[in-house]
Order: sequence, then structure tokens, then C-alpha cells
Amino acid sequence: MQLKSDMKRVEIFTDGACKGNPGPGGWGVCLHFNGETREFFGGEPVTTNNRMELLAAIRALQELESLEDNGQQHLQVQLHTDSQYVQKGISEWIHGWKKRGWRTADKKPVKNEALWRELDDLSQRHQVEWFWVRGHNGHAGNERADRLANQGVESVLSKKAD
Repeated sequence: MQLKSDMKRVEIFTDGACKGNPGPGGWGVCLHFNGETREFFGGEPVTTNNRMELLAAIRALQELESLEDNGQQHLQVQLHTDSQYVQKGISEWIHGWKKRGWRTADKKPVKNEALWRELDDLSQRHQVEWFWVRGHNGHAGNERADRLANQGVESVLSKKAD
């Protein structure tokens, strides 16, 4: 996909969180588009941190479909994550996994395969650049996504208390 000068740009920050691994977890997304900021989060009662990191990226890319000005055009997306698992997985490792029939280099099944397949499909719809940022290092977008992911955890925990 070629970058066009009229292509709309989106900046996204994602994060996942887990209280115990596995345990209750949450994901958070902070999305900037066309002068607007959208923030959202969710969670699961029993999950892993890696699943939450993947779900954050998936939910962010799914949200692109609802952007008012999007229509059917491709977007230029800069997605920032503090998860090397997500950043390297989608940028580097996935090519080998697909060639090997969703097996790792040591012939084991890829963990979270369904989520990786979904993320791969969603990322093909736009021009996505994947950036790793160091977590808990004062980066405003990442810190906000972290707070949202923790809200996701809290939303799950508060449902358990009811």
C-alpha cells in the first residue's frame, strides 16, 4: 500500500495489564485522529498479560472502522505499544509463523494464534507502523493507555464484587 499525501493519519497508544498472570486483566486504548481523542478500555476475568496487549491493539484497529471521516479509505496508523511481544510479533515473527503453518521456530503451536490472526487481518486494512515504547517511562500516551488498561482490570474486579 502506497502512502498518499491525502491519507489521514491516526496515532494510537495501547496497553494491557493483568493482576496475576493469569488473572483478571484489562486493555486500554488512546487514539488520536483529526484533532479528536478517543479512549476506551475493557477486560476479562481470567486472562494473561500478553492476551490483553494483543486485545488492546485489536480493539484499536477495530475502532478505525468507526471513524467519521474514514469511509473506505486507508489510514496511516502509528501504533505505539510497550509490548515487545506485540511489536516484534506483528512486525517480525508473524511472517515465519505463517510460513510454518502457525508454528514457532521450534515447531510448537503459536500461543494466542486466533488473536494474532485477527491482528494480522486488521493491520492489512491500513498502513500500520508499529512502535515500541518503554513502559512506565513517562511517555504521556503510554502512561494514559496504562491507566486505561488498569481501569479495564478494575471494571472486571468490580463486576466480581457485585
